[in-house]
Amino acid sequence: SSFNFPESQILMELYGQALEGSGYKVDRSKANLGNRQVVEPALERGDIDLVPEYMNTLLLFVDKTQKGSGDAAADQKALQTVLTPKNLTVLDYSPAVDTNGFVVTKATADKYNLKKMSDLAAVAGQLTLGGPPECPTNAFCAPGLKSTYGISFKDFKSLDAGGPLTVAAIDAGQVQVGELFTTDPTIVVKNYVLLDDDKHLQGADNIAPVVRNALLNSAPADFKTTLNGVSAKLTTANVTDMVKQVAIDKKDPKDVATAFLKAQGLTK
Repeated sequence: SSFNFPESQILMELYGQALEGSGYKVDRSKANLGNRQVVEPALERGDIDLVPEYMNTLLLFVDKTQKGSGDAAADQKALQTVLTPKNLTVLDYSPAVDTNGFVVTKATADKYNLKKMSDLAAVAGQLTLGGPPECPTNAFCAPGLKSTYGISFKDFKSLDAGGPLTVAAIDAGQVQVGELFTTDPTIVVKNYVLLDDDKHLQGADNIAPVVRNALLNSAPADFKTTLNGVSAKLTTANVTDMVKQVAIDKKDPKDVATAFLKAQGLTK
């Protein structure tokens, strides 16, 4: 399965097509399933078998006491510890990292002299934050901004997870600060200012597939090596480029994934 945003759909196609290239049958009927509150329970129940995940965010979602260390290897170990009772396994993590980022227009940055997240604390009471519906309860969003930076916004507008609604609201001036994914090419295309996370609220959100043990334990050895082979080729730069092809250039995630896998020698 995948979450309900373009990058996740691309990742689902990358891992799915690689498996198909190794002779596996892949069911995509539950693609674009929703946010983590929907996807993770579906994985536990066995409604789905495999989803590309973001390690640090999943760790905190499963265990609210663990924010993560910022060290990918340590976070993978911690994540596996909390996934084991759920009969799930996190496979090798990729070098690609995608975290939550907070952006403003250049005009807003200039008006309030904003370069880093700490700069927001003094002026946030005049500003509206836009982001995903779960932001008010997500420790990497509103609660974390309050506890780490002392940031309290005038208002919050519920939009989407790093998607077109948030971008449209920023451009229309409905929100002054928007939460986007740091791999979102819109940040560069629109000349937004990505505020530096100077107190390191966000963690090591390396991309890694999470699989049900029932499938992993029954599959041939090349199942795991195929998935790990895809992860090894993913970087922040090439994931950002693939997202641009889908979100900006309007290409199909399936076609983008096909071209990447062939270019990397992962499929024929």
